[in-house]
Amino acid sequence: MILLAGATGLVGNAVARLAPANTLHLIGRRAVEGDHLQTIVPTESWSEAIATLKPEVAISALGTTIKQAGSQAAFRAVDHDLVVSFATAARNAGARQFIMVSSVGASATSRNFYLKTKGEAEASVRALGFDRLDVLRPGLLRGDRPGPRRIGERVAMALSPVTDLLTPWVLSQYRSIAATDVAATILALSKGSLPGVTTHHNQEMLELAQQKR
Repeated sequence: MILLAGATGLVGNAVARLAPANTLHLIGRRAVEGDHLQTIVPTESWSEAIATLKPEVAISALGTTIKQAGSQAAFRAVDHDLVVSFATAARNAGARQFIMVSSVGASATSRNFYLKTKGEAEASVRALGFDRLDVLRPGLLRGDRPGPRRIGERVAMALSPVTDLLTPWVLSQYRSIAATDVAATILALSKGSLPGVTTHHNQEMLELAQQKR
């Protein structure tokens, strides 16, 4: 069974929409439209629910912004603590593979709080010892995000065709990428069987998404 957390967000919602009916089990605090099975419980109850579900593959599309969260502490509570808690529960329940959406530039040693938090989440999940771990580091995500509009993000998306053209190929990981391509990559990776830890940037994701289609 494939378990997805974060289906109310941009990438997670795209994963749920692209996946064939009833091939995913969603866990979250709020229900989403669709034909997939859903477990709707407070985050404090996720561990118990996941222990019962016993997923083979777990996907984290969890994430917020500092502005939306309201503070750095609230942001870290989601993008680090909740992600790691979800991964830990999945590992304890027997999941062999974990797929997580991170960010281009993520590094536990970064001086940027956002990138440092993402990097620390990656490191914490890596330490759990999944048979297979896939870390996705997309650039700016393009797509219609559910929920409140993020003005700065909308402006960046509008400018992305120009900024992408100005970004050389060797720095393609910093270009924008459609959330649907990231979602297609996730679904392709969920069928993987080879063990190990792999980090995927834009170019690798676009190639995997093309194979999926």
